[in-house]
Amino acid sequence: MPLRGLRKIIVLTDLHFMPEGGRIGHLDPAARFRAVLGHALTHQSDAERIIITGDLAHHGRAEEYARLRAALADCPLPVHLTLGNHDRRAAFRAAFPGAPCDDAGFVQQVIDSGDVRLILLDTLDEDAAIEHSGRLCAERLDFLQSALAGAGGRRVVIFMHHPPVDVGFDAMDAIGLADKEAFRATLARHGAVSQIVAGHVHRTIHGSVAGIPVSVLKSPCHQSPMMGPGTDTHASVDEPGAYGIVWLHDGGVIVHSEDVDVPHRRLLSYA
Repeated sequence: MPLRGLRKIIVLTDLHFMPEGGRIGHLDPAARFRAVLGHALTHQSDAERIIITGDLAHHGRAEEYARLRAALADCPLPVHLTLGNHDRRAAFRAAFPGAPCDDAGFVQQVIDSGDVRLILLDTLDEDAAIEHSGRLCAERLDFLQSALAGAGGRRVVIFMHHPPVDVGFDAMDAIGLADKEAFRATLARHGAVSQIVAGHVHRTIHGSVAGIPVSVLKSPCHQSPMMGPGTDTHASVDEPGAYGIVWLHDGGVIVHSEDVDVPHRRLLSYA
């Protein structure tokens, strides 16, 4: 039976835009982003919007955000942005002055889409004691508390950069979200959250927090390998770029991950 009330959201994370000519290894983040975005717009043309969950720029520089703004200029869908550990809030807001922010200046917003409330959280900690770790401070948790309390019976999907769970990679968990327990406690006061979508790890991973499913998505650019003990956070592999597709339907939420430009991909028949 077909899913009823189906709507799609395209999700990208960890773009890592660099200045002109910049590379991560031998990969051009801007070229990879354009390829992934083009694939998503072609094959998911019925999507209602795009959400990008941070690490928009690699160094948080004005030129990098300008290149991203240009790459999004002709996008036919609404695009909603929030920030990750590689971003810098002032440079982002200068390049995207119309991007919604909360009263404290954090790049956070609430989007009501039918019977679903989408909450975008800003986990950037520019003063982090552990570089690249994330935080949801008291002000940001107050924003989340208010957004959850005002959901009005809607189901809620939360989008954020740092996953609110440990993923089992020592190196990445060391630069994960601080104060996970405060986030968990905020969720526990409300029963409306159906799904959390995050990035940061550059790998497809699934878990849960407070009984809520968590999906971590891959990057359009470089991916993380399986990280054993002693693996550096910068370890990366040249696997296909990818994006996420969040399906909202009358019965719940489904999250897909779609790889782009997979070598030798062809349809097979098992008849």
